[in-house]
Amino acid sequence: MKKGTDQKERLTALRRIEGQVRGAQKMIEEQRYCVDILNALGAVRGALKKVEADILKAHLGACVKHALESGSKKEKAAKLEEIHTLFRGL
Repeated sequence: MKKGTDQKERLTALRRIEGQVRGAQKMIEEQRYCVDILNALGAVRGALKKVEADILKAHLGACVKHALESGSKKEKAAKLEEIHTLFRGL
């Protein structure tokens, strides 16, 4: 995965998500209205999915693309298996 601006943006997003989770915890501690808590958790889930999709796109566009263009059948097979495993877990 490449370093630089993209990584900083991902870290910033994850720190923001961390704050959202702390906010949801506080809402539970304060026994806030269930729907408000669920909305807060939905926002966390959506933000995580966005970061996940961004990382996956970068991985496909760099690491997997490199493996497929390398000419190595072993490397291609390994990356395709890696992607298959990833999607099984989603």
